[in-house]
Amino acid sequence: MDDTNDADESLGLAAYSAFAERYSTFAPTKPHNALYERPATLALLGEVDGLRVLDAGCGPGICTEKLARSGATVHAFDVTPEMVSLARARCAGLPVEVTTGDLAAPLDGLGAGSFDRIVCALALDYVRHLTPVFEEFRRVSRPGAMLVFSMAHPMRDWNDVRCRGGGTYFDTTRFGMYWSGFGEPKPYVQGYRRPLADILNALCEAGWTLDRVVEPKPLDDMKAADPRLFEELSQAPGFICIRARLPGP
Repeated sequence: MDDTNDADESLGLAAYSAFAERYSTFAPTKPHNALYERPATLALLGEVDGLRVLDAGCGPGICTEKLARSGATVHAFDVTPEMVSLARARCAGLPVEVTTGDLAAPLDGLGAGSFDRIVCALALDYVRHLTPVFEEFRRVSRPGAMLVFSMAHPMRDWNDVRCRGGGTYFDTTRFGMYWSGFGEPKPYVQGYRRPLADILNALCEAGWTLDRVVEPKPLDDMKAADPRLFEELSQAPGFICIRARLPGP
């Protein structure tokens, strides 16, 4: 589906406001998240003790809580008010500030050079234009900062007829599908599928230096939790995790 007429619509807000509570309940232990994407993303981020971290598109604060309990001071934001409330509740009493914010808009409430680390887990798939997002991430980062983000794997989505639409691999397409694993009724979620080059070029155009790319494999614990998914993700990745850096001081 072409997104030309709907570029300003927040796909994340449209999707997650309808099942925020259920997402918050299921995502901490859902194998796709807990035994696959989240460990890979946090491993790339590394030690955060004593650092100031931005959790961009934080959802219900699952990573936010983990970062704060690992010694970070965290500012988190999400476009969905229901997610903001859930994240605040999850992180109550921790060194965390949670606000409402949109990845597709300037991060005006955040000062330049504020953060040592930025993490953006599975949120950029809902944003049409990536370069402005990465430019804002650079603006709010200190020299030597690190950015880690995860997204749907471009080739995985290209191989799925529900995602690729009627164009070629090189097109950016908007698609929607009903998600399983989060209870009933199944939530309808829309996002963007784009080629790998568009992701990496947007990152570099914004001034970041690519440091590492991970196409994760599932943790061994998934073999017992979900044998079918373990086999599928052992054959080909479902997500891609990327780490980038800024020049040091």
